[in-house]
Amino acid sequence: MGNIKIRKGDFSTRLELLDASVVAGFPSPAADYSHETLDFNRDYIRHPEATFYGEVEGDSMKDAGIFDGDRVIIDRAVEPHSGSIVVAWWNGESTMKYLDLTHRKDGYIELKPANDDFPVFRVNAGDSFEVWGVVVHLIRTFENP
Repeated sequence: MGNIKIRKGDFSTRLELLDASVVAGFPSPAADYSHETLDFNRDYIRHPEATFYGEVEGDSMKDAGIFDGDRVIIDRAVEPHSGSIVVAWWNGESTMKYLDLTHRKDGYIELKPANDDFPVFRVNAGDSFEVWGVVVHLIRTFENP
């Protein structure tokens, strides 16, 4: 089972944005216009006391665009639903998977990877299980300076 390291973050940093949008084609004539700041608390963190970030280890969620070495922002105050990407504790281990509640009436739920090389986990009523939080954002570093 893949691991995820949970960390409490300090989301107080503000970064100045040179432009509110990023153009992937031709340069914008407004490139010299300073627009606003990026404020993680305002823009990404709805519940600061319940928000953590996790360092992703493994590639069980690669087809969802979440890769080894990425960081995810996890909100414990968000109510998970079927299809949510969750961090869960299952039988003493942590994992990050899609939550599938469609079999709830049959007495189990599933944790599904986004990689066909990994198994689907069937969580039965007697298992030690907890949805620890919902993944709400992804942070990826492309180059380290």
